[in-house]
Amino acid sequence: MIKSLLYFLCAGLFEITGGYLIWLWLREAKPLWWGILGGIALAVYGVIATFQPANFGRVYAAYGGVFIAMAMLWGWKVDGVIPDRYDVIGACLALASVSIIMFTPRY
Repeated sequence: MIKSLLYFLCAGLFEITGGYLIWLWLREAKPLWWGILGGIALAVYGVIATFQPANFGRVYAAYGGVFIAMAMLWGWKVDGVIPDRYDVIGACLALASVSIIMFTPRY
């Protein structure tokens, strides 16, 4: 379970960083190399996700919940947008869903 959570965190960090760098390149006129680095980070994210022990659909469904929580944290720490209680409730529900999808015993 710890290994899976670490993969989710690493993948999320690469995806959000990659998306953010491309966002800055296209929306805020940063240099082209920011976009290139963003594309590389997104490719690394795609590779990291393949290390998960579950099947593709389950991993990507669960990853969506992790992404929600990490995006909220990113917005707070990088962009200075403080999550309100509804953001926190939504992120907690998403993480609860991740736990159900990934860690419930299957028979």
